Amino acid sequence: MSVLRTIFWVVVLAALAAFSVANWQPVEVRIWEGLLLETKLPALVMLAFLIGLLPTWLLYRATRWRLQRRIANLETQLTARAAPSLTSTNLEAARSPTLADDQPTSENP
Repeated sequence: MSVLRTIFWVVVLAALAAFSVANWQPVEVRIWEGLLLETKLPALVMLAFLIGLLPTWLLYRATRWRLQRRIANLETQLTARAAPSLTSTNLEAARSPTLADDQPTSENP
């Protein structure tokens, strides 16, 4: 799986490099009336991509964190139900013999 991931990123970087070489020209971006930014086109495209990626990545991380907490909580509940609790009543019940053994028999005065 890591080989496929590496191949994917190599292809993406090669396409980005080809785009950058083909479009290496200055562009002017007017931010406000008096503020003009002059930058190269590939830098502007990469910045726009990263700005768009950030909210999606944050949502992904928050969802993953919430689900991991939920899974951990459910696992602890499951182990708590599966393992018998060792309360004092359970220990006394386990140690004491049955009621029939506690009752004196008619043979013993």
